[in-house]
Amino acid sequence: MPPPVAALLYHPVGPVPTRTGPTSQQDRNHFLISLRETGAVHFRTRFPLRFGHLTVSAEKKQFPELRTRKSGFVKVADSEIFSVEKDDGENSGSEVGWLPSFPHVLVASMSNFLFGYHIGVMNGPIVSVARELGFEGNTILEGLVVSIFIAGAFLGSACSASIIDKLGCRRTFQLVTIPLILGALISAQAHSLYEVLWGRFLVGLGIGVNTVLVPIYISEVAPTKYRGSLGSICQVGTCFGIISSLFLGLPSENDPHWWRTLLYFASIPGFVLVFGMQFAVDSPRWLCKVGRKDEAKIVIQNLWGESEVERAISDFEAVIKDDDVNSNWLELLEEPHSRVAVIGASLFVLQQFSGINGVLYFSSLTFQDVGISSSASASLLVGITNFIGSMLVSYLVDKQGRQKLLVGSYGGMAVSMFLVATAITFPVEEQLGHNLSILGTLLYIFSFALGAGPITGLIIPELSSNRTRGKVMGFSFSVHWICNFLVGLFFLDLVEKFGVAPVYATFGGVSLLAAIFASYFIVETKGRSLEEIEMSLNPNFAARDDE
Repeated sequence: MPPPVAALLYHPVGPVPTRTGPTSQQDRNHFLISLRETGAVHFRTRFPLRFGHLTVSAEKKQFPELRTRKSGFVKVADSEIFSVEKDDGENSGSEVGWLPSFPHVLVASMSNFLFGYHIGVMNGPIVSVARELGFEGNTILEGLVVSIFIAGAFLGSACSASIIDKLGCRRTFQLVTIPLILGALISAQAHSLYEVLWGRFLVGLGIGVNTVLVPIYISEVAPTKYRGSLGSICQVGTCFGIISSLFLGLPSENDPHWWRTLLYFASIPGFVLVFGMQFAVDSPRWLCKVGRKDEAKIVIQNLWGESEVERAISDFEAVIKDDDVNSNWLELLEEPHSRVAVIGASLFVLQQFSGINGVLYFSSLTFQDVGISSSASASLLVGITNFIGSMLVSYLVDKQGRQKLLVGSYGGMAVSMFLVATAITFPVEEQLGHNLSILGTLLYIFSFALGAGPITGLIIPELSSNRTRGKVMGFSFSVHWICNFLVGLFFLDLVEKFGVAPVYATFGGVSLLAAIFASYFIVETKGRSLEEIEMSLNPNFAARDDE
């Protein structure tokens, strides 16, 4: 499951100046001196981390959790931007709450339901598929049926940015759902291995685009105050899809042809998604970027409230350039986009090599040791644990913040893996060892659902600029699919060569490294609009104000 930067953190400050404050450089300097005397401006110190020729800056000091603030930006000499904030004691956000945005988010999350469904749909029936189509016992071909999905997803993620930039989110949803529907139908009526492979590839292609598209869409239509909670619905949708496929797949243990019915079922949510998107709104940021400002104003009024219209449009225009629609991939090598791209890719590398797919794969064998022989039942238990964690994070994310949940999530995953490794390595009573393994596995899944799963996909579009959001997400998810494939390819070989305990201990070590990485390079974005984050990250806005 996909279904994880510095210089973004706002410091607690005093009264916020209006954007119509001092205009001359001398006035600005006097104004800044007065703010310094009252402690209203925080001067940040950073240390660099180099990735080849790229430099990523991280906050040297971590600050306590902040309440959401309305922020202004003061431009000073030397092209530096300092955030100046007002603590009004309330969360800023939409005057109409989360409800107007929720139906649009819910329709978009149908893509995640499909993602989860296709993850689980081949769990049990793969044996029946292999037997009926004549490749039973060939583990390479059985693995290919599963893994070609990842190949399609990689290609979809790599191509997603150009489609989203050109068509916008709403039309892209409708377009990429076509291969999802066709892939499910081709697989369902397949009479040869090649038809199944072709169907699974098409499904992966659509899923690859949608894993990039859904977080972008939700981050751009959700009110700032509720962006985290609405964004975490992605993970809930994925979990619900997995659980649904496992429930519907139970008859496959007795009916060898039930897999066809399961795949026919997979086409139904696709039709619902295409139909629902006909009534959904497009991203107001994209509408403004392509010059459809009047439509953007209507969307903002309907979703966020009339009082937000002028402020939002003003913020959009502040970060949009004339050629924003024509951005290119080489811009990811330039600052500040390179920092976000490196951090986005790093989050997914750490997420995948912390072992989530390996643990999910091996969990059924772990449960067999304590008498749970049905792989569907074991997977269902894991799915329910994941679902509970995903529901909880929806409540916590806009209260506790992204960074805290991400650090805590990886910390919990590390403890869980060390617990399982310890239970396997050290001599304890057999039943106690099995129980500790079960506890560690479920705690690991629960911890993953509280942060590493949903927050990774949520925070990357929040850190990305309006101009390169699609490309940063496309690049990050392409890295995700590569790592996903590598873990699936080598996991069993590593277990066979080194044993379960060393592999799980390694996963725990990577999880601990991810927690440290998140504590240094992920800063809090809750309660801040995407434009505020972008202006804080990009010092070029100071230079543009001089023009």
